[in-house]
Amino acid sequence: MEFTYIIPIDPKTKKNSQQIITIKGRPMIIPSSAYKKYEKEAVSYIEPPEAPIDYPVEVVCRFFMATRRRVDLNNLLECATDVLVKAGVLADDNSNIVVSHDGSRVCYDKEHPRTEIYIHEVEV
Repeated sequence: MEFTYIIPIDPKTKKNSQQIITIKGRPMIIPSSAYKKYEKEAVSYIEPPEAPIDYPVEVVCRFFMATRRRVDLNNLLECATDVLVKAGVLADDNSNIVVSHDGSRVCYDKEHPRTEIYIHEVEV
């Protein structure tokens, strides 16, 4: 089984612009409103399968950034898999389901920033 998703907006991460709030006297870190907006928009571009993927897959992400500013690939991958879970593509993003991100990378495309996601079933 293979799936391809294109999210035609500038990739974002949860790690940038996090908010620290206090609940019952304990500090909590939550995503910024900019990230929440990105996540909601990103999910709208994804058509989930009939049932969420709950078997081992490789998720390859190519992040085409609008600027050449350095960005952390791990943070982008976390965001992409969280979006896939929220959209109902993946049942979860744990290591029993997402077993690999081989081939994922950050690229530059000022005119057409986007995230390309390729999901392939793998044998473990």
